[in-house]
Amino acid sequence: MDKKQIAKMAKCELSRRSFWDFNQILYPKFYKGNRHHLKKISDTLQALYEGRIIKIPPETEWRIVDSLEGITGQITCKKLMLNMPPRHGKSFTATNFAKWVLGKDNENRLITVSYNEKLSGRFAKSVRDGIDEIRIEDGKHDKIIFSDIFPTTKIKQGDGSYQMWSLEGQYFNYLATSPTATLTGVGCNIGIIDDIIKDKYEAYNDNILENHWDWYINTYLSRLEEGAMQIVIMTRWSTKDLCGKLLEKEPGEWYELKMKAYDKVKDEMLCPELLSKKSYEDKKSKTSTEIIEANYQQEPVDIGGKLYKDFKTYKKLPEKFERVISYTDTADTGEDSLVSVVGGVYKGEIWLLDVYMSNKGMEVTEPGAAKFFYENYLNHGLTKAKIESNNGGRGFARNVERELWETFKTRKVSIEWFHQSNNKKSRILSNSNFVMEHVYFPWNWMDKWPEYYKAMSTYQREGKNEHDDAPDATTGIVEMVDKPKIKLGFA
Repeated sequence: MDKKQIAKMAKCELSRRSFWDFNQILYPKFYKGNRHHLKKISDTLQALYEGRIIKIPPETEWRIVDSLEGITGQITCKKLMLNMPPRHGKSFTATNFAKWVLGKDNENRLITVSYNEKLSGRFAKSVRDGIDEIRIEDGKHDKIIFSDIFPTTKIKQGDGSYQMWSLEGQYFNYLATSPTATLTGVGCNIGIIDDIIKDKYEAYNDNILENHWDWYINTYLSRLEEGAMQIVIMTRWSTKDLCGKLLEKEPGEWYELKMKAYDKVKDEMLCPELLSKKSYEDKKSKTSTEIIEANYQQEPVDIGGKLYKDFKTYKKLPEKFERVISYTDTADTGEDSLVSVVGGVYKGEIWLLDVYMSNKGMEVTEPGAAKFFYENYLNHGLTKAKIESNNGGRGFARNVERELWETFKTRKVSIEWFHQSNNKKSRILSNSNFVMEHVYFPWNWMDKWPEYYKAMSTYQREGKNEHDDAPDATTGIVEMVDKPKIKLGFA
């Protein structure tokens, strides 16, 4: 063999051993040596495949090791989450990874999922065409192709579908699908979910996000074989998206590789060749902050777009309040919660003292609210409680008033019911600055009232919110102190 043949054989061997070399040798124009983020992605995917993402108890954090030699008692990670900006090669690298693992072992079985069948079909076509590439024999092309690296990995003849096909000698190796398509009859040992949220409208839609989760737990998981590897590749949009749900439901099980387009501390772009600082600033000037933060910085929209950016807290109360008041938002539907807040007023500002929040029926919330009012009368001097009379609130208020007398023998708390006719969203938005500037919450309120804290801290300025009970009640107590004019038609 001449030197040229030897060099080619060496490159092919490197490509079989290293996924990064595989990418560089097959696609040198894209996988350049200075694109460090692509090497990190490639190395992480290979580490997952080879079982080199581990933790040894009592360690709680995953780490990547170069070798497993001499290591015992480790827990091996099977779940990788990759979050990075668009147009930085995440999907291209995922398709190459599918080719590489099929070349490494013809018995690997993959299912890849994208947000619709057209995109998943494109993913599948890229994998299949890459494996099936034919050399151009004209004396001018001497580049290495897939079959040089993995000569025994070939598409089975007669498998005409790009969506589902097999390798020679196998009954099934690859299926491309979407959350709305069929996923039956086959299983896999490697599952790849790639960007199943299409755009900001889906990211804002709680129903779509919930459907994704239902599909994942009720359909997708049933297709994963025991010990299967999972890879989820997404631009983060919301804490309620699939990544957010997985991190909430399976804490400590996922290895997260998160890449931001722009490093604010170092003032550096992730890859200036793919997205320059000038282009990034141009996009920022033309796009909403929430979308830029979500798409390019991996900050979920429901964090970047939340209504209340900050809350003032206290550790010490004023010596004496001018008055102590309460506002109650009764549940509009069976899924909503009753929320009642108590606040002390001093010089036009409010110190939140107590919260009662429950999604149970009125047989529980009526005596519960009466007890809540009575205890706040004893502890803080509560004297006035306003209750919305919408959706049965008037009957609720009367029953609470009766319960206060019959059970606690007091009429010291004045119960007032009224019909709230102003637009709820308008009220919440128009009073949000007052809440942030003039309402004080206990320093440990996230521990005292976790459900109330979550509802307040995740409420969105735009889009659909699943529940608005906590912001509505907080707005109501603000209106008892400060009554801003409502802008008609603002919603």
